Amino acid sequence: MQRHYFHLVTRSPWPFCASIAALFVPVNAVLYFHSYKFALVLLMFSVCLLLLIMALWWRDVIREATYNGDHTKIVQKGLRYGMILFIVSEIMFFFAFFWAFGYCAWLPNQEIGLMWPPLGITVPTPWGIPLVNTALLLWSGVALTLSHYTIKIDKNTSSIEALGNTIWLAIFFTFLQYFEYVHSTFTLADGVYGSTFYMTTGFHGLHVIIGTIFLSVAGYRLVNGEFTPKHHLGFEFGSWYWHFVDVVWLFLFFVFYIWGSYIVRII
Repeated sequence: MQRHYFHLVTRSPWPFCASIAALFVPVNAVLYFHSYKFALVLLMFSVCLLLLIMALWWRDVIREATYNGDHTKIVQKGLRYGMILFIVSEIMFFFAFFWAFGYCAWLPNQEIGLMWPPLGITVPTPWGIPLVNTALLLWSGVALTLSHYTIKIDKNTSSIEALGNTIWLAIFFTFLQYFEYVHSTFTLADGVYGSTFYMTTGFHGLHVIIGTIFLSVAGYRLVNGEFTPKHHLGFEFGSWYWHFVDVVWLFLFFVFYIWGSYIVRII
């Protein structure tokens, strides 16, 4: 147990290794896009390497919090600020895609025929899979809130059940999103509409997958009894992240599926 309130990070190889692996991923992805030989193998290897490094790094952080007692109240406060800033950066990331979509919708130029959606694009109806996915994410948020509440009142069994429901709903959401992609009538290469649609929904889907992994790890730790009513920062961060994903989808559902397919056609 440390004798001070501050977080003195121990020496670790993972930041350097993670930066190298993170560099390999886009480089190999570009090589794969240009059909270089063995590029797909290198891309998969770099992705697996990055995931392995992330797992080892987070393992060390969990050990600091659970077994070493390094995460004091002041340290937890600093970590919360860091998570808040990370979510703010994610908001700015998605804002760029919403801005691109809105700009093209309000001011369609000659290259896309002065109309939106562009001619030949059959936009997906919001009242099918997108509406079901909206209900799934909203219900998952309710279940996660219930899980968080039951941790605070020291009812781990109920918390595990509610968190399990959240994870299953997240997996079902991802499956339906994939099903929608497979049966879509346009692709990423179909002009500005296809690129903005798939980039935004695709990155949101990636965040859903990351959030599912985040909550799965939190669930594993919850089953092992590593969370207490006063010390469950890992779960709390996963909860914040998942609610952020929920809110982004609500905006995405309204802007891309409802506003982008009905109101903009009228304009």
